[in-house]
Amino acid sequence: MATNPMQRKTRNSFLLGMVLSLLITVAVAALLIFQIKNLNEEIETQKSTLRSVYVLSQDVKSGQLLTSDMFNIKQVSASGVPSNATGDIETTLSSYKLCDTSNHPISIKIDESKEASRYYYVRINNADYTLYTTDEQGSETVATNLTTDDKAYYYTNNNKSGQKVEIEIISNAVVAKVDIKANTVITGSLITRADTVNTADVRIQEYNMVVLPSDLFEGDYIDIRLMLPTGQDFIVVSKKEVKMPTSSDGYISDTICINLAEEEILSMSSAIVEAFRMNGSKLYATKYAEAGTQKAATPTYPVNREVAAAIETNPNILTEALNGLKARYNASIRNDYINSAMSSYGNSEEYPQKMQESITATKEAREKYLQSLSGGTE
Repeated sequence: MATNPMQRKTRNSFLLGMVLSLLITVAVAALLIFQIKNLNEEIETQKSTLRSVYVLSQDVKSGQLLTSDMFNIKQVSASGVPSNATGDIETTLSSYKLCDTSNHPISIKIDESKEASRYYYVRINNADYTLYTTDEQGSETVATNLTTDDKAYYYTNNNKSGQKVEIEIISNAVVAKVDIKANTVITGSLITRADTVNTADVRIQEYNMVVLPSDLFEGDYIDIRLMLPTGQDFIVVSKKEVKMPTSSDGYISDTICINLAEEEILSMSSAIVEAFRMNGSKLYATKYAEAGTQKAATPTYPVNREVAAAIETNPNILTEALNGLKARYNASIRNDYINSAMSSYGNSEEYPQKMQESITATKEAREKYLQSLSGGTE
C-alpha cells in the first residue's frame, strides 16, 4: 500500500532514532567495559603493591612488655609502609629478645632476595659474629633456628680460623620504646630489649615499706632509693616494672610487687633494715619518664658488711652479679656516710618532723590518686 510523504518521514525518523539509540548504547557499553577493565587492572596493580604488616591491637605504654598476641595483621599499600616495618612479628620479637648471659644482643639477618636465607649473629662491642650450633649428627651448622635450648658458639675472626667461643642463649623482654597507639604499624625503631634479664634466681618480691610516687601505676618503671638524714642518696635497685596487688576494695595503695634477682633481694633487705634504724631516712621510689628509651640507672647503694660477707657463700648469686656486689661494697662510703648517719640518728627517739610530714603527705596524695581512678581496678 502506498504511503504518503508524511508517513515515510515519520517512519524514517523512527528508524534513525532506533539506530542512534543502538549506537549510543553500544558506545556506552564499550566505555563501561573499558572503564571496568581499567579499574580491574588498577585493583590488581594495587593488590600487587600491598604488604602484610603487623599493627598493635591496643595502646601500649613506654617500657611495656610486648608479646605476639598484641598484634594484628593488616594489608596496606607499600607506599605508606615504613621501610623497616615487619611482616613477621614472631621473627622480629625473637630477634630482639635473644641475648647471651653477658647480655650481648643476638639478632637475625634475613636476605629477602634469597628464600630461607637467614642466620643469627651476636653483637659484641659493635662487631657482628655469626653463630653456629651442632646438629643431631654432630656437624657444625650456621644457626638459622636458634632457641634458648641451643648451645651456640662463634669464632673471634668470624671464620673457623678464629678462637671458638661458646655462649649460652637466654631470653629477655621486648618493650615499647615510647607510648604507642593501637593500629600503629610496628617497626624496629619502636621496640627495644628490656634492660633486665630474667635469670634463674629472679623472684617476685612484695614490699609495703617503700614510699611511692602519688601517681605510680601498674606497668610504670621505678628506681628504689635510700635517702639518708644527712642528704646522701643511694640507688638500691634500678628500673623495675611495677605490679600492683589488689584487694576487694581495689588497688592496695602502699604495696608493690617487683621482680628481683638474688643480689637485688639482698640489697633491698640491707637498705630496709638501715632505713628503719636511721630516723630521718627514707626508702622511696622514683618513676622513669620514658622507660622505653631511658637506660637503667647504675645502683650505688653499698650493702652493709654482714650482707657483703653473706654473698660470698650464697649459691644463688651468679658470678657476674657477685662481682658487681663485691665491687659496690665500699668501706669508705659505708664509714663516712651510712655508718656515720646510723650513729648520729640511729638512737634518736625523735623522728625528724619534716621528713615524717613529707612521707605522710605523699601517702595521702597516693590514696587520693587511686580513689580518683575510674573503674576501680581497671
